[in-house]
Amino acid sequence: MTAPNIETIVSLAKRRGFVFPASDIYGGLGSSWDYGPLGVELANNIKKAWWDWVVYERDDIEGLDSSIIQNRLVWKYSGHETTFSDPLADCRDCKTRLREDKLDRNADGKLVCSNCGSTNLTESRPFNLMFRTTIGAVSGDDDPMALAYLRPETAQGIFINFKNVLDTSRRKLPFGIAQVGKAFRNEVTPGNFIFRTREFEQMEVEYFCRPEDAPRIHQEWIDAYDAWLGTLGISSENVVHYEQSKEELAHYSDRTVDFLYRFFPDREDEDKQFDELLGIANRTDYDLRVHSKKPEGEDGKRINSDTTEDLSYFDPQTNERFYPYCIEPSIGVNRTLLAVLMEAYEERTNDKGEVRVILKLKPSLAPIKVAVLPLAKNNEGIVTLAKKLRRDLQPSMRAVYDDTGGIGKLYARQDEIGTPFCVTVDHESLEDNAVTVRDRDTWEQERVAIEGLKAYLQERLS
Repeated sequence: MTAPNIETIVSLAKRRGFVFPASDIYGGLGSSWDYGPLGVELANNIKKAWWDWVVYERDDIEGLDSSIIQNRLVWKYSGHETTFSDPLADCRDCKTRLREDKLDRNADGKLVCSNCGSTNLTESRPFNLMFRTTIGAVSGDDDPMALAYLRPETAQGIFINFKNVLDTSRRKLPFGIAQVGKAFRNEVTPGNFIFRTREFEQMEVEYFCRPEDAPRIHQEWIDAYDAWLGTLGISSENVVHYEQSKEELAHYSDRTVDFLYRFFPDREDEDKQFDELLGIANRTDYDLRVHSKKPEGEDGKRINSDTTEDLSYFDPQTNERFYPYCIEPSIGVNRTLLAVLMEAYEERTNDKGEVRVILKLKPSLAPIKVAVLPLAKNNEGIVTLAKKLRRDLQPSMRAVYDDTGGIGKLYARQDEIGTPFCVTVDHESLEDNAVTVRDRDTWEQERVAIEGLKAYLQERLS
């Protein structure tokens, strides 16, 4: 079972401290969200799982953390200043601004406003998605020399550091550079909770290879991501591949495959239940070429007259110099977190007929691994022992102590936030040096000796 709709996750996320509306006490800010105590832990665990997979478990990828604000010329030569836009249309009746390519058409083939249903729309026009800012204490908003952008993607920071990483790591092709970082896009129509926001975080790899190897490596990354999503608890039944047509491909791409997740299971049209979770593109040698000083255009002039470096690669075995192709798997933290929450959501009825929510998160992703609960919070011996167990477990796993309700409510709360195990300290614990361990998924309980508790939990969590 998965969540029936995104609204269910929105309610759970705010109620339990995963995600809050940003600037809420001032009326909020459209499509802006803050990650609460549990949300930041879940997001960090997702990023750690990704980093462990692409950097630590492989021997061909280095890490990077590039600046959010780059020289404006980066975005000039990457093409973002002229091509990074969405088609914008205005509804003349309700004055809503709309993404033209996301609108439905009526029986006559006319575009329909998604807000009021009108067909009285303006012609679409390109709307650049980059956030503009200025650099310098005395710069003015109209000073072109002070103009800068918040990066709309993390990829360009990797491309312009290609030579730096190559020279310092002494890598040979094929190899990749991984980065986790914030990106900013002034979306025309953000929404659907954290699915589409103007500020988001990407987990991105740029994997460099010989041109003739690019098609094979591209497919290998597609297959690898199919497997990795499963390790997060994301079912293959809720993921489909979408092969972009030649007309849809970005100008730099030879092939792009999008992974679509069933974010909207409540929609009647099954095709509309799916939307993008991640994309894997063969970017060819476009990016390294446009940031290099040597390549020339059809007119015989240098493509880039401002850069100081050539980002070609010299192969000492073949004595060849060429611009490597780049395979780019790119996935968002926000959307991955949303998919993980939707997959983990389950409802179960207990013996009293009460409907309980359980988040069946993978233990490695769960914000809290173990909750230590005293059966009687007014018993000093029980409380002291429970707090000591929490301290003893904490260095090995994220553990919390909670005595803010009856044991039934405490179990329900931990189920709802995805805690795999609850450890209950009772009156017998003071006599037999044992505790009751409750499993989140089965609700089964087992008596475990305190001496072996940490080893028992570590084995079950691994």
